[in-house]
Amino acid sequence: MFSKSKINEPGPKAEAEKTPAPAATARTGMEFTSSAPKAKPAASLLSSDLTITGNLRTTGDIQVEGTVEGDIRAHLLTVGETATIRGEVVADDIVVNGRVIGRVRGLKVRLTSTARVEGDIIHKSIAIESGAHFEGSVQRQDDPLATGRMATPAAAAASPSPQQPAPAPKPPTAQNN
Repeated sequence: MFSKSKINEPGPKAEAEKTPAPAATARTGMEFTSSAPKAKPAASLLSSDLTITGNLRTTGDIQVEGTVEGDIRAHLLTVGETATIRGEVVADDIVVNGRVIGRVRGLKVRLTSTARVEGDIIHKSIAIESGAHFEGSVQRQDDPLATGRMATPAAAAASPSPQQPAPAPKPPTAQNN
């Protein structure tokens, strides 16, 4: 077709300018990245007809509308009105509209008027709306997430709990032969 003299082209950059980005990607396999900030991903939604058995862990946000039998760790956890969680929940920000049976650990914990919590709450700040049902103890800590890391069962069995002192060694006893 047309040819262009290479005298006026400054170098390899001009070659890239001649070829549009999608075509270059198709031919060379090169990926182009945008310098624009990435949009925050939407919360993961667990629908009301979903039942999960097992632990969930993410650095993102989770909205639970179904049933989870296991521990949950997230950045923001929203427990929907139709949700039931049986296990420990640990998050920076926790909003409970439904039912939680287990310990709740969060920097900010909010129980709405439809919340039903059966377990201890360890928090930095807490809000409990009128009408919320709560059975358990409430404890304020400056960093409730520091001691609330979910441990593996092997690690939990190998080391004594920081809240319970290790048993004292028994004194030797005399044996009769």
